[in-house]
Amino acid sequence: MNPSCDYNNDQEVALPESNVDLEAIKGAVRTILAAVGEDPDRPGLLETPRRVAKMYAEMFSGLKLDPGRHLQTTFPETYDEMVLVRDIHFASMCEHHLLPFTGVAHVAYLPNGKVTGLSKLARVVEEVSRRPQVQERMTQTIADLVEKELGSKGVAVVVEAEHSCMSIRGIRKAGAMTVTSALRGQFKDNQASRSEVMSLINQ
Repeated sequence: MNPSCDYNNDQEVALPESNVDLEAIKGAVRTILAAVGEDPDRPGLLETPRRVAKMYAEMFSGLKLDPGRHLQTTFPETYDEMVLVRDIHFASMCEHHLLPFTGVAHVAYLPNGKVTGLSKLARVVEEVSRRPQVQERMTQTIADLVEKELGSKGVAVVVEAEHSCMSIRGIRKAGAMTVTSALRGQFKDNQASRSEVMSLINQ
């Protein structure tokens, strides 16, 4: 069995409601509905505050979690070529309008004597995405965590996302993609390594 898959050691994520004031959110949603001219007590909206509260609890569940803990399970390995996990789907929330942005993250690293489970990289992306933020910070946060916890010789993170705050309001340009990248170590300093990882990501 390939130890880097390490699927059996995945930890369950705590219920997001444990750190969220659901009642406060429900009250705020009722206030918003009334403020836009709706009747919060009409049948179609009676359960909306509860649903929205649970939705925010899920979308912001990464706020109280330490994504770096997933990378603390490692395996000694002499392999020193690139490890790349592509197309990790995520949904996050833009902190400017509290509207979602969704897309994929690509995470690559150059091992320095140890590797981690492939699923752990996906878990890091998932938990980092579950908080209000901007895409630029999300990209940097993932790269910093991989570099710090794995001591890698190089880290590359590329995030591609569509922002609903740009597609359904304002300029309303549906389909426009935002691409951000964060390069560390050899991927930043060595042109050949940088070209290789970008080529594999863009295949």
